[in-house]
Amino acid sequence: MTRLVVKVGGAVAAESAGRILGLCEDGHEVVVVHGAGPQITEEMLRRGIPVEFVGGRRRTSRPALDVVRASLHEVNARLCATLGPVAVPVFGDAAGLLAVPVPPLGCVGDPLPCRPKPILAALAAGSVPVVAPLAVGPLNVNADDAAAALALGLGARRLVFLTDVPGLYVDDEMVESIDAGRANRMLDAGLFDGGIVPKLRAAALAAGSGISAQIGGTAVIA
Repeated sequence: MTRLVVKVGGAVAAESAGRILGLCEDGHEVVVVHGAGPQITEEMLRRGIPVEFVGGRRRTSRPALDVVRASLHEVNARLCATLGPVAVPVFGDAAGLLAVPVPPLGCVGDPLPCRPKPILAALAAGSVPVVAPLAVGPLNVNADDAAAALALGLGARRLVFLTDVPGLYVDDEMVESIDAGRANRMLDAGLFDGGIVPKLRAAALAAGSGISAQIGGTAVIA
């Protein structure tokens, strides 16, 4: 049985349920990590909280962290309801997801590879843990980074990013594959911006550690 970590963005979380259930039906162990980016941004703007990203990661004040938690609860509940009884909600800060604080970004952490017991228990029971990416602190953790850290810690064979874009674009053309070394060089050179930055860094980290990584239709290889 192959263990997979599937990361779904907040924009496509509910629509990804069919893909996730299909992977389960194919006999895979599936861990889902979801974001809530659009929901968080919308609510922060509604409350008059500044929205700022640094390298694709959200600067998170204490008031913003309250919005992050509420938005993650909303997306988690909706995704679990769509997946049905197989889904088990997991909030990372309660489950023991570990991260190193990043003070310049506020209440934000860089996640560490780990094996949270509630996730292992859900997998052992044949369920699908649906993970909201908060870390002990509590700290806001980018969902892409959290997915890669869990893939490493849980010994996953594959890391799959389900997103609202078809794949990775280089020079305005989608590429079928990119090796981790080239991806990191391009990232370091600032050739990408926005949400693809943490996705590609996470995928490159996974690929460099022997985990098959996929962003939409683009394979990220060692």
